[in-house]
Amino acid sequence: MHAPVLVLKDSLNRESGRKVQHANIQASKAVADIIRTTLGPRSMLKMLLDAAGGIVVTNDGNAILRELDIAHPAAKSMIELSRTQDEEVGDGTTSVIVLAGEMLHVAEAFIDKNYHPTVICRAYNKALEDAIAVLDKIAIPIDVTDRGTMLGLVKSCIGTKFTSQFGDLIADLALDATTTVGVDLGQGLREVDIKKYIKVEKVPGSQLEDSKVLKGVMINKDVVSPGKMRRKIINPRIILLDCPLEYKKGENQTNAELVREEDWGVLLKLEEEYIENLCMQILNFKPDLVITEKGLSDLACHYLSKAGVSAIRRLRKTDNNRIAKACGAVIVNRPDELQESDVGTGAGLFEVKKIGDEFFAFIVECRDPKACTVLLRGPSKDLLNEVERNLQDAMSVARNIIKNPKLLPGGGATELTVSATLKQKSQSIEGIEKWPYEAAAIAFEAIPRTLAQNCGVNVIRTMTALQGKHANGENAWIGIDGNTGKISDMKERQIWDAYNVKAQTFKTAIEAASMLLRIDDIVSGIKKKQAPGTSGPSKPTVEQEGDADNEQMIPE
Repeated sequence: MHAPVLVLKDSLNRESGRKVQHANIQASKAVADIIRTTLGPRSMLKMLLDAAGGIVVTNDGNAILRELDIAHPAAKSMIELSRTQDEEVGDGTTSVIVLAGEMLHVAEAFIDKNYHPTVICRAYNKALEDAIAVLDKIAIPIDVTDRGTMLGLVKSCIGTKFTSQFGDLIADLALDATTTVGVDLGQGLREVDIKKYIKVEKVPGSQLEDSKVLKGVMINKDVVSPGKMRRKIINPRIILLDCPLEYKKGENQTNAELVREEDWGVLLKLEEEYIENLCMQILNFKPDLVITEKGLSDLACHYLSKAGVSAIRRLRKTDNNRIAKACGAVIVNRPDELQESDVGTGAGLFEVKKIGDEFFAFIVECRDPKACTVLLRGPSKDLLNEVERNLQDAMSVARNIIKNPKLLPGGGATELTVSATLKQKSQSIEGIEKWPYEAAAIAFEAIPRTLAQNCGVNVIRTMTALQGKHANGENAWIGIDGNTGKISDMKERQIWDAYNVKAQTFKTAIEAASMLLRIDDIVSGIKKKQAPGTSGPSKPTVEQEGDADNEQMIPE
């Protein structure tokens, strides 16, 4: 016999074939089980300790998985799913994982029977196309301007979240914020940029009910010299700058040799005049409020306060952009380029208030603001963080509906309808793909089943009753009321889901399941390649002061 040939190094482990697929499926199911209990209105909270020792208490699927440190590669890619879902549509982060886990779970049986993974994937993709077709069929359009419907919608999205006790509050905040910053792109399209133009300010203290959406912007800054400058201005003229109002220091180590003593005075005078010029250029426009992103020297501060102008310095760039959007100003880079059109006059009130023990500047009562701040109050930091996460979800839902105003039933009704329709269709599919297709249909029931489990009702009875109701793909609106576990009509209960959240969930889950099934080999233990001649990682050398400069000399 020939001696065995060693291809891989000893240090590498290679697992291949059936073993890998089973391991991947187990890992994905484990991830799905972690957050399975956080689906639906009766969901449990998870408490996570992060690296810094802080705690996170949440039931937002994405937030939980983000904090977990996971070793298995397949599980990592599951976590990416909820990340994608969160970035793309903002909601359905839990459902997508549960669904993908279930898809893989039903595939396990076929892999045991020696089905080829590509056959299963093909069936899954067919199922996905048909599922999306079903969604299109049962979706109902909705009028975005009707506030009542919109509220119901956002409420059903955050009904599953921790803040549902304060039901309408968060929904109201989210709707106000998103309708404020919506920009019409023409052709009936609306673009809502949540990240850029909606700032959530969390201030611990007082009650949650005091949270509100400001018609304008709030920043965590006070005016530069509180004693001299006005802290309340009605209808302010606002100038936004992106340049320092102070004398520029010379570039690295400028030496000026002065022979006569008077020249020193001249030099100082030049600096003062430079600043005075800057201030005069600004004051020509009679502003009431000057805000700059950079520094503001004492002298400039003096000139401005003498003219009765309030000033705020060292503002974050993002905040400056928001103020510009809110009051209609233009951010100017050099004071000598100011024009009348750059002055923001859209705000109705500038005021500095003390909340807790910090000062906040409010620029509010804007006419038609295109940016806003959501002010969240609450008893503790953990609570506020959770409320903020829920608010993000709610705003994403509102944004999705504004973008694509179509609705689907919530409460597992959509999934059941899809499941029933696919089961019917599977009868007409020929060949070997029929079975995995049918299995995919059954996998969709994971969501209503999990909902029922989380309510603590008799799962098997409830599911049988629901399947009976949905048997021929009719009564598309019958689902589970997540609070009581009763079977009810989602239209009456006002439990809705946005169309593109559901579509995205299905697509992401099935495509990910297909991808994980296709993996048949994992090679691990790969070391980083080292340059030949180095043996093992060398100790880091500590640089002495002397050789710091001549370490990497450039060869002439």
